[in-house]
Amino acid sequence: MPKLPLEGGCHCGSVRYRISRAPLMVYNCHCTNCQKISASAFNISATVFEDAFEITGGAPARIEWSSDVGTQRYGLLCGTCGTRIVHGMTPTNGFLSLRGGTLDDTSWLRPVGDIWTSSAQSWVELSPERLQYERQPEDYGDLVQAFADLAIAFD
Repeated sequence: MPKLPLEGGCHCGSVRYRISRAPLMVYNCHCTNCQKISASAFNISATVFEDAFEITGGAPARIEWSSDVGTQRYGLLCGTCGTRIVHGMTPTNGFLSLRGGTLDDTSWLRPVGDIWTSSAQSWVELSPERLQYERQPEDYGDLVQAFADLAIAFD
């Protein structure tokens, strides 16, 4: 059972963070940006409240870009090892997309969906047990509900 606050950091330990509220959802993103950022086929993202996210150690670097749908995005990463920590939107929408693998405890991560499946690598097998979206969903309500249905108890 995960305990709040959740904590995590970069690969080298220079940047650390804390999350004081449970994530809204966990999903896999197969967009081309996430493929490049992760140097893999997809990224596991946990959506967290921006006001519940706090950098507790180090000073992350910030980069900005336009997403596949044209929104302005930014990312915080370790300037030493390059680990991506979190992404947000400009202007803010109140949520951040946390890179799941940066959490100290990843044992509870259970993606409930896959987004941007239209750009998923051909060899990736998408589970029919997860919600699937060819692009970015206009409404994340079903993903939020599916994650809530897992009933992961955060202490």
